[in-house]
Amino acid sequence: MTVSANYDAIAKCNKCGFCHVACPIFRATGHESGVARGRLALLRGIIENRVQWNEEMEDPLFTCLGCGACTTNCFGAVPTADLVLEARAEYLDKVGKKPAHRLLFEHLLPYPKRLHAAAKAVALGKNSGASKVANALGLLRIFGRDLPKAEGIVEKLPMSSFRGTIKPGVYPGKGKDLRVGYFVGCGVDVIQVTAGKASFEALKETSKSVTVLENCCCGLPPWSYGDVDNTRKLAAKNMKIFSENDLDVVVTDCSSCASFLKKYAKIFKDDTALDPAGQKNMPKFQDMVEFLSGKSDTKEGDRESQDVGSYYDPHSAGLGEQVASRGENSPVIITYHDPCHAVRGQGVKSESREILKAMKGVEFREMPEADWCCGGAGSYALTHYDLSQKVLDRKIKNLKKTEADILVTSCPACMIQLSYGIRRHGLNTKVFHISEIVEHAKDTAEV
Repeated sequence: MTVSANYDAIAKCNKCGFCHVACPIFRATGHESGVARGRLALLRGIIENRVQWNEEMEDPLFTCLGCGACTTNCFGAVPTADLVLEARAEYLDKVGKKPAHRLLFEHLLPYPKRLHAAAKAVALGKNSGASKVANALGLLRIFGRDLPKAEGIVEKLPMSSFRGTIKPGVYPGKGKDLRVGYFVGCGVDVIQVTAGKASFEALKETSKSVTVLENCCCGLPPWSYGDVDNTRKLAAKNMKIFSENDLDVVVTDCSSCASFLKKYAKIFKDDTALDPAGQKNMPKFQDMVEFLSGKSDTKEGDRESQDVGSYYDPHSAGLGEQVASRGENSPVIITYHDPCHAVRGQGVKSESREILKAMKGVEFREMPEADWCCGGAGSYALTHYDLSQKVLDRKIKNLKKTEADILVTSCPACMIQLSYGIRRHGLNTKVFHISEIVEHAKDTAEV
């Protein structure tokens, strides 16, 4: 589909400017080209032949976070993020793809084993300090102008992936009926390994069986960059895997993955190139937050121990230790950050609060602008570092108001971004995936 085919949707923008209030990028820059109204005007200019496709289009199109906040605040509900994504696809066709994107989308994300090998190599460089040397020598500039600045976002990387420790396959659970497929997102697989372990244990507690799928990337990264062809290839591989396993539901602990998986049927409904059986027999998809909120029966039981590394140590003075040291009169303060792909992508918001408020020994405090984008947006910080940090600073300013000991979320990219902001601002707040928090709370209750 070309931009011209979306003329009617683009023309619905009445230029009222209400998108200015909701757009994190506009609030950071004040530039009209960085807000929905400005981006839509640019697309209309292309359709009416007043603007030509060229490399100068890159910033207006690719600085959009895709958070969807503009649509939420738009009286006409103009789907600006979707329109921008389609414009990105046409931009790539007319202007071209970057080598780094080809490497990632075509040669790494479709193949988990290659991704694991690349991640291990990066971990060796990161943990040994070699990446800092490369940065000092200017070698990282070949991957983009902002990567040298962003090199410090991740402090440490695990040497073993989640699926390198817990192999794909079927594992018995303690439930009666539910057959769950665990879709392991790339971020959890190679960075938030500890969160993956906690999710795996939670799934086994309530399910008859848990199948750790040998899935590849869900396809959201290339989709976000307008690379429809590689998105289609990734989706086809996953749909084949789904059709080969007898599953009642597929659960993922990455809200971004969950949001995109739920869109498969809609995005590819007219795509005859994809496996028809895979579409027809596609399972239900569920965000881990939805799963943990109690929609499935839960049973108590022993959990086997799997020691896996993570890029930070979330269990150092974690929830269990803090509750034990504080006592009843001094609860641990917890707050929550809503990933964009959870709150707007799926409408998942109250479930996370219900889980946290039900925990003993903690006090939940709502963070101002909890659903405001943190600036992570996948790899956004690697390509637009300065902008992402301006958005992040606003988030951390609101976090400070809560005086929270623990910040919880359900998106790996958000976890990385928020942890970085906390380090930059010198806070002691710890970042947890909601699966980890549930596991800590359960361990505390069993003591």
